[in-house]
Amino acid sequence: MDFQGRLVERTRKLREEVDGLSFSYDGYIYDPLDYAWNMHEAFLRRYAKEGASILFLGMNPGPFGMMQTGVPFGEVNAVRDYLGLDLPVGKPETEHPGRPVLGMKIGRSEGSGKRLWGLISLKWPQPDVFFKDHCIFNYCPLGFLDKGKTAKNFTPDHLPKQERMALEAVCDSYLRDVISLFNPKALIGVGKYAEAKLAAVNDDCGRIVSSIIHPSPGNPQANSGWNEKTTQKMKELGLWK
Repeated sequence: MDFQGRLVERTRKLREEVDGLSFSYDGYIYDPLDYAWNMHEAFLRRYAKEGASILFLGMNPGPFGMMQTGVPFGEVNAVRDYLGLDLPVGKPETEHPGRPVLGMKIGRSEGSGKRLWGLISLKWPQPDVFFKDHCIFNYCPLGFLDKGKTAKNFTPDHLPKQERMALEAVCDSYLRDVISLFNPKALIGVGKYAEAKLAAVNDDCGRIVSSIIHPSPGNPQANSGWNEKTTQKMKELGLWK
């Protein structure tokens, strides 16, 4: 089995393991590895390149990003226009009425993804060139939305302890296997939470483990000069020219 095939099969196993978990969370849980699997598989098969030396890790899907498109930080315009991916997306079993999954027809931009892919596309106009040396994943494949009208994004670190630990065990195992497959020289969290998860599973003391500022518009640090700050950090780490 080739590299992409092994990664896809390992991701199928992640999907099955996550589907086998149970949660007491009184809200909506979206798993794009189920209803948007075709898009996620296409992303892995086209852009996961053996030997990529820098692994970026996000936290979990956002309601207007990966929850819609199945792609990490999957702002719809970047997914369609930069990555060239546009496949039908299904529906979760239950939807928040204020956050329907519309797939590539979603009319709202995802702020974090717009910033992240915007910077990447400026520096690497051809995505295949970027992915020769980089890969991008999320730590947790599940999106959590509360039942209120605003469908606030509930992050998995706030789950009850036993449920959180069961989910983290599955996600840690997948992350270890992904790192083993790529064997990158650098693990970069998109935000401090992701950096901590990378540090917890890293078993190579010679590997760089660090983070960039999370690009969310809800993060005050990201709302002024995020491109410049991120580029400078990656240069300081010796990873970008």
